[in-house]
Amino acid sequence: MNEKKKLKTSFKKMVNYDWIVKNIGFFLFLASLTILYIANGHWADKAIRDISKTNSQIKDLQFEYKTLKSELMFQTRESELVKAVEAKGLKIGETPPIHIHLEKERSKDN
Repeated sequence: MNEKKKLKTSFKKMVNYDWIVKNIGFFLFLASLTILYIANGHWADKAIRDISKTNSQIKDLQFEYKTLKSELMFQTRESELVKAVEAKGLKIGETPPIHIHLEKERSKDN
């Protein structure tokens, strides 16, 4: 029992007004470190959420790109083009195209 009383009185002596005033700078330093630690945690959580949102947007855009690309590949096949222009009265010619070759003009000196 006596030891408890001694410990209590020594703690009271150690934590008195003068000791608190002497160490107020240290307490403020610890409080600012705590605030910075909490703020850093919130900043990291926000960054992780932003990265996750960006990754999901990238996946959606990649899916949309692949879908549109496959539709374009399908629509530009020759058979699909023929079907598309039949409604306008166009059809594939039966005769092959004629190639026209132009001769270069020779200069008068030659």
